[in-house]
Amino acid sequence: MPLINLRTSLTSVDDGDGLLQQLSSLLAEQTGKPEAYVIALLETGVCMTFAGSPEPCAYVEVKSIGALSPPAMTAAFCDLISARTGIAANRIYIGFEDVPASCWGWNGSTFG
Repeated sequence: MPLINLRTSLTSVDDGDGLLQQLSSLLAEQTGKPEAYVIALLETGVCMTFAGSPEPCAYVEVKSIGALSPPAMTAAFCDLISARTGIAANRIYIGFEDVPASCWGWNGSTFG
């Protein structure tokens, strides 16, 4: 049930599939949930500005049924994304959402 969606203004990312695998693994590790339930998305070429500047930037959305630790996760995801994309950590925003189990559907039903 954990989700990570990385949207970036970069037109492409080297080895996007590899980055997705790293994001998936890191989210599973950070939440303590099985990676079998993790979904990772990568959207490149998104029109966006940060602080009024069109320089490369990213917005990351992290959702989970509990198990969120924003301070630790922010550091871990900013480090990974910055290292893999070259986007400065101070040009990455991360939004976290703790989703009620009854509002997360999978396999024809919800988790709660």
